[in-house]
Amino acid sequence: MKFRLPVLIVAALLVYVDGIPLSAQQIVVNKDNRTIAVTASAEAKAEADTATVHIGFLSYGPTQDAAYADGSKISNAIQKALTGSGVPRESIESESQSFAPVQQYGNQDWTPEEKVQRKFQVQQSWTVKTAAKDASQVLDVAVKAGANESGQIDWGVADDDGLQAKAAALALTRARQIGQQMAQGLNAGLGPLIYASNEAPVRPVEPLVRMAAAAPMAAKVEPLAINARKVIHSATVYAVFTIQ
Repeated sequence: MKFRLPVLIVAALLVYVDGIPLSAQQIVVNKDNRTIAVTASAEAKAEADTATVHIGFLSYGPTQDAAYADGSKISNAIQKALTGSGVPRESIESESQSFAPVQQYGNQDWTPEEKVQRKFQVQQSWTVKTAAKDASQVLDVAVKAGANESGQIDWGVADDDGLQAKAAALALTRARQIGQQMAQGLNAGLGPLIYASNEAPVRPVEPLVRMAAAAPMAAKVEPLAINARKVIHSATVYAVFTIQ
């Protein structure tokens, strides 16, 4: 039995993939090429098995030489503590470092004595890549060595591409399910997939945590109770199916 579609879902679609000209990817829509376009999203979750710990410090001095000397002492103490605890040197990467006079807008809440002792400042930060189960210990070692600007942890999985691919596959499956429902509403059958695109969303960066004390902490303090988070990748798929 012949039927007439009440709605034409997609008028035209132009895409550009791997350097192929737009004209070569054009989907022609006419009475012999009826299509349904669907946008669907899905998430894939996995237990984190890797961690990137952000550590750093901020120190001051009354003179340029004093500030630099104190910064150097803290910097090398942190590096020594990390490697001494078993962290491979290649897992520690410098992120930023600066040495500069303290600006007046940054010391408005200080006492007169603090302003005298804090004329110059040294700031430095690193990232330490480790297993998720060791993140708390790495942070603990660094803080106790003087890393008073630390705390952000980026959780991840070793097979990051695999998790993202899983999210995309789930989104495509959902898109097909939605497409089938739309086709049924048009008294038609869903045909093969003729185009699909996937875009992973950008994940926000968490702020660095600043701790109050600049001096190394007592070794007897227990590490923070940190539990690895689940890693969630999401994908949004734009899929075009033919209608039969």
